[in-house]
Amino acid sequence: QVQLVESGGSLVQPGGSLRLSCAASGSIFATYLMGWYRQAPGKQRELVALFTNNLGSTNYADSIKGRFTLSIDNAKNTMYLQMSSLNPEDTAVYYCYGRFRTSAGMLSTWGQGTQVTVSS
Repeated sequence: QVQLVESGGSLVQPGGSLRLSCAASGSIFATYLMGWYRQAPGKQRELVALFTNNLGSTNYADSIKGRFTLSIDNAKNTMYLQMSSLNPEDTAVYYCYGRFRTSAGMLSTWGQGTQVTVSS
């Protein structure tokens, strides 16, 4: 089984920055996808950024391009989302997502979510 635990969500002022973390643990043999999604109140969950390991590339949503950066520290099994120039439209619960090959086969899993609120 794989667990993803997010942290770093907070209240931040417009124009501010924040870094989210997602720590992965469990019997992970290989990582295929890792990324961030978010869900604002009354809206559907949407993709923020998704890293495809075999391509070595990250896709970003148009709404956050140039402001958010996904990075992965393989030594720590941790993924980050560095967010800057935040605006109130970025307010949402941010979820970590991963697709892995594990001892039990292919597995997709989500973290529990971390709240980001952008407000003055």
